[in-house]
Amino acid sequence: MKKLICILLSALMLLTSLAFVACKKAPAEPEAEAEATLKFGMGVYTNVSQATSANGDTNGKGQAAITVAAITVDADGKIVACQLDTADNTVQYTSAGKAIANDGFKTKYELGKSYNMVGFGGATKEWFEQADAFETVVAGKTLDEVKALVAAGDKGTDAVISAGCTIMVADFVKAIEKAFANLADSNATASSSLKLGIHTEQTTSDAAGDKNGYNQVETTVFAAAVDGEGKVLVAASDCVQVKFTFDAAGVSTFDTTKAVASKREAGKNYGMVAFGGAAKEWFEQADAFNALCVGKNATEITALMASDNYGTADVKAAGCTILVNGLVKAAAKIG
Repeated sequence: MKKLICILLSALMLLTSLAFVACKKAPAEPEAEAEATLKFGMGVYTNVSQATSANGDTNGKGQAAITVAAITVDADGKIVACQLDTADNTVQYTSAGKAIANDGFKTKYELGKSYNMVGFGGATKEWFEQADAFETVVAGKTLDEVKALVAAGDKGTDAVISAGCTIMVADFVKAIEKAFANLADSNATASSSLKLGIHTEQTTSDAAGDKNGYNQVETTVFAAAVDGEGKVLVAASDCVQVKFTFDAAGVSTFDTTKAVASKREAGKNYGMVAFGGAAKEWFEQADAFNALCVGKNATEITALMASDNYGTADVKAAGCTILVNGLVKAAAKIG
């Protein structure tokens, strides 16, 4: 009898133990560690390399190379990703003081193989391939380390050249330096993609009498970090106006000694508030536009422009009352 009681007690204890185990919650799986966010910045550097006078049948020329860099940077101040492009805009005017309109403008990256550094320049790689190589070299470097990549003649060091970038890199570095100066916290991560959109428009006026003519290029830049669905996580924009002036004989009156500042760099000195009666300066209105682009893809950003080239009601309500056609056309290229 005692033996039977012991067996029954043992069985009861076993069942109780099993019930206790069954009631315990399975241990929760550890949550995936959130990907670290990065700082994001864009820089624009303008190099006016030519402003010549017309002479007989030889047209005068104005040339402005606008180099843009977008970067993401980690907590140690090292570049995680970099995107580069240059809008090398050239315009002409005649010895009769007439401005010549271009068919259109493309950046060096957009020109791709048709830029023809290989076919006509004897290079082993096209411009866009060399820019890609430089982007690879600067990844993982601090600003000081990037600045140290410039060697004699504005070309890269041996490390840059051996990586496949044999072109001049000084303007790249100057744009990257400005991008570092504009760094801000963002939702971009190492898995985000950097995108650049650049759009150039031209306005012209012939010289007449004592009145100078001009051939102006206005280059609008939109940079963004996007997620896997192409939606903007953070955006930055800027615009550079270069107005090449000339007299009735096609003689250049453009001051090549004066540095060209972008609208964002001009800041409050751009004068939209003081002289234009606007409520906000250009850079503040552009920031409002950029904020509205977050969470949107290129197609959705395009829808922010109304038929009159101003923003939709939502854009105006956000504080952006300027013409947005340049911003939208640049942003459309990130898709």
